[in-house]
Amino acid sequence: MANESIHLLEKRRRQVHEGGEFAMEAEKQSLAGAVSQRSCSFCGSRVVLYPIADAIHLVHGPIGCASYTWDIRGALSSGPELHRLSFSTDMVEKDVIYGGENKLYHALVELIVAYQPKAAFVYSTCIVGVIGDDVAAICKKVEKEKGIPVIAVDSEGFKGSKKEGYKAACNALFSIVGTDNEKEKIPHSINILGDFNLAGELWIIKDYYERMGVNVVCTISGDGRVDDIRKAHRAHLNVVQCSGSVMNLAKMLEHEYGTPSARASYFGIEDMSKALYDVADFFDSDEMRAAAQRVIKEEVAKLLPLLAPYRKDLKGKKAAVYTGGAFKVFSLVRSLRTLGMSVVVAGSQTGSVEDYKLLTELCDPGTVILDDTNPLELAKYVREKDVDLFIGGVKERPIAYKLGVGFCDHNHERKEALAGFIGMLNFAREVHASVMSPVWQFAPRRAGNEHSSSPRR
Repeated sequence: MANESIHLLEKRRRQVHEGGEFAMEAEKQSLAGAVSQRSCSFCGSRVVLYPIADAIHLVHGPIGCASYTWDIRGALSSGPELHRLSFSTDMVEKDVIYGGENKLYHALVELIVAYQPKAAFVYSTCIVGVIGDDVAAICKKVEKEKGIPVIAVDSEGFKGSKKEGYKAACNALFSIVGTDNEKEKIPHSINILGDFNLAGELWIIKDYYERMGVNVVCTISGDGRVDDIRKAHRAHLNVVQCSGSVMNLAKMLEHEYGTPSARASYFGIEDMSKALYDVADFFDSDEMRAAAQRVIKEEVAKLLPLLAPYRKDLKGKKAAVYTGGAFKVFSLVRSLRTLGMSVVVAGSQTGSVEDYKLLTELCDPGTVILDDTNPLELAKYVREKDVDLFIGGVKERPIAYKLGVGFCDHNHERKEALAGFIGMLNFAREVHASVMSPVWQFAPRRAGNEHSSSPRR
């Protein structure tokens, strides 16, 4: 077992690029038995809608589904915190046999009376799709009785990966847009789509835009409010960060209301600066461009001297990056390069062929690119490339630690703000603390005793 290599499954080879001519495949159903890191459709819808803080989020299904997605993001709210409560109809065997519609109706009425929310989202789970409860009809009935939007989210987990859940969430959100009965556009206004206010990151980004003279109409869904979503159609531009999760909503807004969209990332110096300049360029305002330049100059002047000692220690270190969406990987590659590190393994759960082609061009030659990978493949390339740091989420953390590799959490459970210019400093501190920890000198891979850290198969 000590020197036993890990082999790729034959049907997975086209979703891995190890060099040479680019010929990857992506956006496929996960291979059965490959133990994909992806989550289900239900989970995808929950992570998008969860941060809307003044709405009730009711999971119609067994208690396990609600438990699994309880407080699933580190999304902060500047006001109400209904999103942090996990409500479930707690379907049991009797409900599966006789149906759960009556239970759903009474749960909704009780919750709306008790909490007085601005809206209610009702998530369908696998078992609801199997037995055929008419969730939409119950939602319409309660909406008519209580006078608030009650929205059925078609998120049965067996529909596919979390990407299908993203679509269901966008459909639910779009049903609210435009219901404020106002049509006039708000001057110099944007919607921020796809930021979930992890550790307060949205507040950092909004501050930059407001210092430029930009009005933020709506944030979806971090620190989200139902009444703000109602008027999302009144913004001039949708700035889309997590494009995989909310790009469908941006397309709907463009088709129905003519609102264009621009992709953005708020991670790292380069991408954060570009996000500000792109908005100023959209409005074609010299005053706004000058304000953006002023904001960037002030923030970078404070940041660069603080990054210098971290860069000195981290120069030449190697990293592996695996995230949910591919767009974040681009920013992480650039941010790590700012710190003097190189990315030797990179991938995502939901990227497209075009994403991976661009990622291959951005990374150094020989970087391994992975689509919808699994723990064994990640372990294989982390070992082969002898990485010093693994950046991922909660599912990747055990892989890193078992292999004796430093880990940095860049997923939606984290409690440290990593967006914006201040986020770059926090990122550098976390990367430095992880990579330079003295504990790794005792890891078997560093001591030449790799068999102790070889993953079990």
